[in-house]
Amino acid sequence: MAFEDVKKVTLVLVLVGLQACTIMPDPISNDPAYAPVMTASMVPPIINKGGIYQPGYSQGLFADRRAMRVGDILSVVLDERTNSSKSADTEVKKDNSITFDESTLLGKGVSFGDYSLGTALSQERDFSGESSSDQSNSLSGSIAVTVAEVLPNGLMVVRGEKWMTLNRGEEFIRVSGLVRPEDVQPDNSVSSTRLADARITYSGTGDLADSNKQGWASRFFNTEFWPF
Repeated sequence: MAFEDVKKVTLVLVLVGLQACTIMPDPISNDPAYAPVMTASMVPPIINKGGIYQPGYSQGLFADRRAMRVGDILSVVLDERTNSSKSADTEVKKDNSITFDESTLLGKGVSFGDYSLGTALSQERDFSGESSSDQSNSLSGSIAVTVAEVLPNGLMVVRGEKWMTLNRGEEFIRVSGLVRPEDVQPDNSVSSTRLADARITYSGTGDLADSNKQGWASRFFNTEFWPF
């Protein structure tokens, strides 16, 4: 193969590799667990329209309209505050001492030249460790989520995300959990403290998020695999 042919093949492989890099999905921004919920059919079925009552669209005459079906939207009011504190103090100390006196034979010490059988051993061990941890977190705001599923017992599975594009980066909030219809307020909102099996994520991408990450070498030295 000529040198020019080798250059052409190499250029083609580089272009294919760059194209593959451009079409790879972002694992953070394309999480199917928080994808928008779509109903089974966007076109409502043909039903017998009545003057007062229509099947599938019943609402209480004296009740507020709240989320109750798949595809309905409700607001989750984020009101999360956590505080944790932990401390430990450990101290271990142990002393050992063993002494063998010089042996005697017929009233005289037994020795071998400049050496005798007298032996003394002593050992001291001391360990002291202290650790403490104090963490506090707070998250407030609101996010609109969608009813993804209605369980047989009436609980609603909700999920949703909110992306905000800021200077040199993006921030996002993701919420999922179970909601009781009784906990939905008249304004169609529910507190995050009422979510069962709640998963709340607040993070970001971009230059600001990357600047808060340790390098791979620093992460290695801070792991349990580093023996020192």
